[in-house]
Amino acid sequence: MGTVGKAISLLELFTVGEPEHGLSDLSRRSGFDKATTRRLLMAMASHGFVEQDAETRQYRLGAGLSRLARIREARVPFLQTAVPFVRDLSTETGETVHLSEFGAGALVTVHVEHPARANRVNVDIGQLLPLHSTASGIVYMAFARDELVAACLKGSLNAFTPHTLVDPAAISRSASETRERGYSICDQGFEEGVISVAAAICAADGFAIGTIAVAAPKARTTMAEIAERGLAVMAAAREISTRLNGENLKILRRQA
Repeated sequence: MGTVGKAISLLELFTVGEPEHGLSDLSRRSGFDKATTRRLLMAMASHGFVEQDAETRQYRLGAGLSRLARIREARVPFLQTAVPFVRDLSTETGETVHLSEFGAGALVTVHVEHPARANRVNVDIGQLLPLHSTASGIVYMAFARDELVAACLKGSLNAFTPHTLVDPAAISRSASETRERGYSICDQGFEEGVISVAAAICAADGFAIGTIAVAAPKARTTMAEIAERGLAVMAAAREISTRLNGENLKILRRQA
């Protein structure tokens, strides 16, 4: 792994649940020796990508990353465009609604709206969503380029629950059904007791760039609600896609 790859792997250790780490912890988790870890941190700190608390000596992500994120958002206003729809959908359904964007081979959760109710599905900002086992992942593959789908289905796939699809042929069938329906349904594929629906947010060429999903406890979700939410996420995704791309949006209906 090169120097840049090592630095990025350190950044990826920071999460919503663990926003700060000490040098020893970062060294242990990354597998790098302390000298290498310190050198990488100092280099990133000089560019504002990490910062160190003067009292605790703990490291956290720095404002330099926010600056880059804002530059990108100014060019591709994904959050600015989509967040109002996420909020409206959460209010309408009373369930967790999350927004994801694809990058570097993974779907990354970039915004979440949780309902006020205690019994809800919790999703974290920055959470990576496996493509084969989530509603977001399946609908993303349904509207992704063939070569990307083939790469995603290579090798062994983790079974997160007894309901997770791990057979490539079964996953492809699910993606094909999703493409025809317009939205995906994932029944406990990633987390037991959770059922989700999702729709793809597309670029002007019709290929997916992200997803919007509703996740709810299965115990209180009826099939009628699943259908209603499916149509709702599909409508929201289409409107977000149109606003991002103008009227030139091309929704692909490719055969599997």
